[in-house]
Amino acid sequence: MTTDAATRNRLKDMPLPPAPFLSSVMQIEPQWIDYNGHLNMAYYNVMMDRAIDEMWLQLGIGPGYMKERHGSTFTAECHVRYLREIHLGNPVQVSVYLLAADEKRIHTFEELRHATEGWISATSENMTVHIDMNARKVAPFPPDIRARIQAVVDSHAAVPQPEGTGRKVAMPSK
Repeated sequence: MTTDAATRNRLKDMPLPPAPFLSSVMQIEPQWIDYNGHLNMAYYNVMMDRAIDEMWLQLGIGPGYMKERHGSTFTAECHVRYLREIHLGNPVQVSVYLLAADEKRIHTFEELRHATEGWISATSENMTVHIDMNARKVAPFPPDIRARIQAVVDSHAAVPQPEGTGRKVAMPSK
């Protein structure tokens, strides 16, 4: 059996991520705290990216996919909202929703929450594209991966869409 076939067989036996996907609980690292005494804006993205990496493993598009099938994903667009300060010592967890997908893109929405109290600290809405790493160009997902992603999008459609999706950056109207 080829490595590619072995990977596909492994995916068939792997359960789909829940709706929404919940990351592992993460801790804020001391060097991420800025001079204002709270988490620096860049590290919200780090934690949400780590959560996406956890979900990608369950979708079959993590580091093994890149190595074996020469495909990966790149973020094409990102909109982060910072809603409440989070501090050193606060445990965090990220909820990930797959809102939509097509043959080359995945639209996600993440909520970074205080892991024990449940309040939302930040959200991030993203458009991710699939990349053929040999050509380093946007390319369609392989059919087995595309089907798995669509199954997760379909299951996530059954839960209420999180507040804040589709927002844009603009000055408040007067």
